[in-house]
Amino acid sequence: MTTKIIDADGATLGRLSTIAAKHLLNGEEIAVVNSEKAIISGRKPMIKKRYKQKREVGTYRKGPFFPRTPERIVKRTIRGMIPYQTPHGRAAFKRLRCYIGVPEEFQGKKFETFKEAEKQPVDFITIRELSRFLGADV
Repeated sequence: MTTKIIDADGATLGRLSTIAAKHLLNGEEIAVVNSEKAIISGRKPMIKKRYKQKREVGTYRKGPFFPRTPERIVKRTIRGMIPYQTPHGRAAFKRLRCYIGVPEEFQGKKFETFKEAEKQPVDFITIRELSRFLGADV
């Protein structure tokens, strides 16, 4: 099975996630590269506050656990758009791979970008900036 490689550079996270989720549920394998360069639209203080709250909910033993690193934030967002607790959704989620930067195995290959996800909002924050705020060493 061939892997569809999606470049997240400059793409809005929510729009990218819905497109990736649809492809996963249709049985395709997806690799998202440059996860740290995806953007979240909105005012920076509001986004930082919301993600910090998500990290602080629950306990360190029971969860819910919310990631700090860019590739895991992207993966978690896509997971939210898949019925991952059903067998069909769990199988789809296993076909998803997210990467920081471009790994060697994808060097020189053609990446896909989606016009719907490329719209640049006025206020936004990159996933890299958000991860650093949450304490990741990126």
